[in-house]
Amino acid sequence: MAITNGAVHVRVGAAWPCSPARLALLGEYREDRTALLVYLGTLLCEATADLAAGRDGTAPQRLADRFVTWARAR
Repeated sequence: MAITNGAVHVRVGAAWPCSPARLALLGEYREDRTALLVYLGTLLCEATADLAAGRDGTAPQRLADRFVTWARAR
């Protein structure tokens, strides 16, 4: 796993953000959960655009759970 310019790159064969990436992101943004959610929302928009272009097989209704829902405060 590597964190470069605020981006987390993990190669485990799982859909991003996988568990190691989530842990890294939670650690990196531990003081600012709002910034984490903004960052993840931005990535969600990019993933939605990729999906619309036919580059990903993920169902649209699952993207919010994959990118944002997991990061909400409990």
